[in-house]
Amino acid sequence: MHYADLILLSYRTVISHKLRSALTALGLIIGIAAVVVLTSIGRGIHTFVLAEFTQFGTNLISIHPGKTTTFGVSGATISTVRPLVIADAVSLRNRRNIISVSPMVQGNAQIKAGKMQRRTNVLGVGSAVPEIWKIKVVSGRFLPEEESNPRAFAVLGNKLATELFGTASPLGQRIRIGSDRFRVIGVMEKKGQTLGFDMDDTIYIPAAKALELFNRESLMEIHLLYQSNAAIAGVENAIKRHLIARHGREDFTVVTQNQMLKSMDSILNILTLAVAALGSISLLVGSVGILTIMTIAVSERISEIGLLRAVGAERRTIFQLFLCEALALSGAGGLCGVLLGIAIVKILEVALPALPVELAWAYIVAAFMVSLLIGIAAGVVPAMKAARLEPLEALRAE
Repeated sequence: MHYADLILLSYRTVISHKLRSALTALGLIIGIAAVVVLTSIGRGIHTFVLAEFTQFGTNLISIHPGKTTTFGVSGATISTVRPLVIADAVSLRNRRNIISVSPMVQGNAQIKAGKMQRRTNVLGVGSAVPEIWKIKVVSGRFLPEEESNPRAFAVLGNKLATELFGTASPLGQRIRIGSDRFRVIGVMEKKGQTLGFDMDDTIYIPAAKALELFNRESLMEIHLLYQSNAAIAGVENAIKRHLIARHGREDFTVVTQNQMLKSMDSILNILTLAVAALGSISLLVGSVGILTIMTIAVSERISEIGLLRAVGAERRTIFQLFLCEALALSGAGGLCGVLLGIAIVKILEVALPALPVELAWAYIVAAFMVSLLIGIAAGVVPAMKAARLEPLEALRAE
């Protein structure tokens, strides 16, 4: 029997038992649809997080106080924390391939402007923040380049400026941050949230003032923007050599944007894989359904098998026929599941625009291939049972 005839006969058999075939394939349809939807959500979150993380650019380096070294023995971790000071940030400005440098201190404080007051995020930074973070000032100007003895200037996030001053211009106005007085010299553009941090509900002050405000000795981070055509390894090594010369030892940690992206990408890939595995549980249910229905089909069609064997059909032909039927069921179920999953994803995009979803085609194709493999695995045993039947025994069963 030709393969085309086998396939045609298999699909005719499946179609002739519409209700039974539909119920059998239902498990696969649900399983494939679940995989498509869950992996699309996982991939959407993956893309969204990476886009949020890279909106400040990719040629960034962060320096943190303290050096952590992990040895081969579990738990044998030595951590040393030494302060990073503003002078360290200033000394890096003129290094080769470095475009801009900014110290950073973060905290939360009470802000008062006239009768208005509220708590908000306070960032102690340098004058290069707009260039490093790719944000703009829409009114006034940003903090001047005064690191050693800065004046008490403040720049407001867009939302904070509106809530404190309404439609009036905040430029030149005096505000109180904690117990210290500052003069507003600028307002930032609308930036929105970045990984849960509201950039618009933030106030920027000089890093030295933030150290005094929060009673800190060390900066939390130093951010550097380096030339995009520079080799990241060379820039990183140059920074390490420079700071080791200043500190006498490597008591800091240099983290590149590429390293952070790779770590985050690995975590998000594992997340997507985990939700795909969760959705695949339904596929196991579908495989049990196909195995059960094919076993029943062999028992119901013993006389048909005997007749085929009597007219000269080989055991191999009988085996291929029942295996093709199992494949037809799994293929149809897999295809319907893919279409159903894609339809659900499209509905989610319209109904929940805030939910990041993106079709993960690699997982969709893999899920469909798994459905075919399930058809093969579930159909082998019943097909072998049908192929082993003797013609006379099968005809006598009639």
